[in-house]
Amino acid sequence: MSGGTEPDRAPNDHHGDKHEPRPGSVRPTSRRLLVAIAVLGVAIGVTMVKAIEAGGGVAPAVSWLTLIAWAFLAALLFAAARNTHQRVQVRRERIEPSRAVFLLMIGKASAFVGALCTGVYAGFALSFLQAMGSSGPRNRVIMAGAAAVVSVLVVTAGLLLERACRVPEDPDETP
Repeated sequence: MSGGTEPDRAPNDHHGDKHEPRPGSVRPTSRRLLVAIAVLGVAIGVTMVKAIEAGGGVAPAVSWLTLIAWAFLAALLFAAARNTHQRVQVRRERIEPSRAVFLLMIGKASAFVGALCTGVYAGFALSFLQAMGSSGPRNRVIMAGAAAVVSVLVVTAGLLLERACRVPEDPDETP
């Protein structure tokens, strides 16, 4: 995933600017963008609950199956990140480019979707927070809060998978 040197840089300075990726590479996922997506998710979650309840409906509750599915996804992503890190970063094995791109995109997509779901579940929890005195809303807050936490694990695992896909620097390689 490397290309030629840029015209305004010295040949040995092709990695000097951490904000500018090498030609043919993908920028790391922005943490600010993930936070913005999560904040948008909170707004969506709160608005969804208010709109459903204003229409006379009952807002959806987070089920145990949702928590289990998210936890399973997080575990798979953590396993893929660890495996990829071991292969690429530790043992310096080459993996097929199509597989590397696939893993990178799965990591990025998981981080984005996990951030959105973190916000939506946090928005659900916030919507029921004022009625915590009764058992129904309390269970909704607990389940939505737990889903938000598990969604953060999905984001973390996605970012670790993305990071594991980075091509390690080869100190012997000259451009």
